[in-house]
Amino acid sequence: MSKLESFLAGDRPDDVAFFLHEDAVENIGALEEYAESVADGVVLVLPGEQGRSAFQKAAGIDPMELSQQAVGTEGDIHRDLSGGVCPAKEEEPEENHTARIVFSFVQEQTDDVEGIYTEGDVVHGYAVCTCGERYAEKWLADESE
Repeated sequence: MSKLESFLAGDRPDDVAFFLHEDAVENIGALEEYAESVADGVVLVLPGEQGRSAFQKAAGIDPMELSQQAVGTEGDIHRDLSGGVCPAKEEEPEENHTARIVFSFVQEQTDDVEGIYTEGDVVHGYAVCTCGERYAEKWLADESE
């Protein structure tokens, strides 16, 4: 099982994962040694603090700031983290909407809160579209497959 598959299954709750579209960074080839290649870019799975720092350096966005900005706008994140569907795509031509980056973490199942969190590990995804829209989605880890 790859790091990404393990992450999406909820088996790496201390790690973070992020997708970088090939157009989002200058030298995507330099990341391929550390990343899993996916359609239109790469996904990196790294230990928590190291991953957040690497994401901020590569994307130029603090991951916590991104999550706060995106959480109020529901969108569709690809279950393999390789992009998403921008909720603003109805307002402009589709070619103006490509997920440039996706940041993700897994929250372990907990009975201390209501809703989806009592059903299993939850994958959180936050995306930035080329149009500037920031959006989020969360799903049960076992739904990632």
